[in-house]
Parts: sequence; C-alpha cells; structure tokens
Amino acid sequence: MSDNRWSANRRTFLKTAGAASAVGAAGCLGGEAADIELVLNPAEASVDIQTQYRPIIEHIESEVGVTINTTRTASYTETVTALRDGQAEISGVSPGAVPATDESVFDIIGMRIAFGAAQYFSTITTTMDSGVEELSDLADLDNPQINFSDPLSVSGTLVPLSTLQDAGLDVGEAPDGEPPDFEPNYSDHETSRTNMVERDEVVAAGQGAFQSASWISQEQFDEMSPEFAETSSEYPSAGENIGDEHGELRLLAVSDPLPRAPMVSRADWDDSVREEVESTMLNAPEEAFQHEDTSDVGDNEELWFSGIEEAGRSDYAPIQDVIDNLAIEFEDIS
Repeated sequence: MSDNRWSANRRTFLKTAGAASAVGAAGCLGGEAADIELVLNPAEASVDIQTQYRPIIEHIESEVGVTINTTRTASYTETVTALRDGQAEISGVSPGAVPATDESVFDIIGMRIAFGAAQYFSTITTTMDSGVEELSDLADLDNPQINFSDPLSVSGTLVPLSTLQDAGLDVGEAPDGEPPDFEPNYSDHETSRTNMVERDEVVAAGQGAFQSASWISQEQFDEMSPEFAETSSEYPSAGENIGDEHGELRLLAVSDPLPRAPMVSRADWDDSVREEVESTMLNAPEEAFQHEDTSDVGDNEELWFSGIEEAGRSDYAPIQDVIDNLAIEFEDIS
C-alpha cells in the first residue's frame, strides 16, 4: 500500500487475503455490457442475498436495461478480492474496507442509509446469567471465549476489539492473531449472537446493533448511550424480541456512531452503463428498497437499508481511528 500514513511498526493484517476467491468470473468481463456482477457478503448466515437485494436489483435492471447477477462471498475479504481481481463490478463492502483497501481497487458509489440514519452502532453483549455484569469483568476471567463477526467487520469485530483493548484486555494481534487475554471465535453477526446464547463457555459477543438491539431493552441503551437512543434506527425496535427463546441480552458496551457500509464499484470498471447504474442507485426512491410481495421473504431477508446517499472516503475517518487504535496494517488486502 503506497499510503505513507502507515508506520513501519504496524502489524500486517490478513496475510492470506490474496488467496483464490470463491467468486467466479463476472459474466460481463470482455463481453456484453448488459451483464453486471454484484458480489455480497451477508451479515447473517441465513440470508438469501438474491432475495434480500431483489428490490433494488429489479429497479436497476428496469431503469438501465442491464442484467445483474449476484454472487455470495464467504467473507468481506473475499468480496474485496473479487473486486480487486476483476471478478465483479459492484459490491457492498464493510466500512472497514474503505481505509483497508487502496483507492485503485474500488470507488465509493454511496453510503447505505437505514430509514434516515446514516450512522450505526457496534455492541458488546452477554447473557443475563453469564455472571458478567460489566465490560471490565471480562479482564478478570481466565481466557474467556468471545464471539465476533467477520475479521474485517467494523461493528462485529474491529470496534469490539478496540473497545476491549480500551477496557484493559490485551488483544494482541487480533483479529489476525491470537490475543493473550481471550479466545476469539469469528463468524457473522447472527452466529456471533446465537452461538453465545447457546454455549455457556462463550461469555460475550461483538455484533452490530442491527443484530443485537432486539434483545436489549431500551432502558439499557438509555442508561449507556443517550446518543444511540437519539440517532439509531434500531432504537424503536430495541427489546422487541426479549420474550423469545433467546431471552434478554445484557449490554456491556455500545460504540460511538459509525458511518454505514458503502456500495462500491470496481475502480477500473470501464463501461458505458456504469454512470447510469451508479446514478440510478443514488436516486432510487425508498420503495425501490422494499419488497412488494413478502410471501417468500424470510425474517432476515428484508433489505436492511432504505437508500444510498453520496459519500467519499473522508466520511470513513472514524473507522481509521479504530484501525489506528488497534495498530492494524491492511496492505496485503489491497
């Protein structure tokens, strides 16, 4: 990475990011401009990407006259790799991919907006019967298991790791290496939460509030983060799932507001339809992000965002602060 802001003593993250991607070659490469490859890594393991993104895909196809093929990747790293290797034209990436990836890999189309909120939050939670009352209690445990999302996930991994470090735990070289003070498990936001609830040995979990808030009472958020109550699109539904089999979660930490994940285009995508596709995404009405018929839509397959607004790399400066705090070097992913 040519950016000289990285100091020589930073550690390198994701050394294997250049490994072969599971994404196949995009149909439009060297061929018809009407075929566009969209690669995505869902935050929840159970989500059908084709179903979830159907509304905006159909809107773009009808407005521009293109065919959009969707491919699910196994991780955020694999998604960026697909763009870097010319296997996709469009993608939704983690906010962490912006400072982690050289500008030659992708351009930001815009920031995804969830029902008027351009920012979202990270949480660290535990079960009500874990014996952990507050974040500092984790430092007193002997090598506890803590769940996280994808290693490149901002709200599910990087921010929780930074928060744990600030609370006095030694995170070592996580998420690229084993931390001295705890045993990390990486998966996705949904698995991070459900696995913690189902396994007694897992004492805490990091995940985006979009996954955890439904099991956390509004009163907990009110006490810990008035800003969450004021600005989060998840606050109105906070606590609504407390009565189900997974019960209530205890909130150990909630982050400052974070910029939402961007939609991006491959930087060297050279096609006459590119400008029209990007403009259509930015100007799509809210109904273009909603399913007209929800009869075949699963619980987690409603599209989580309701619009896309223009954004640039400078909007992701708060993510850079987290990366700086963890002293992570991302040069091998780009």
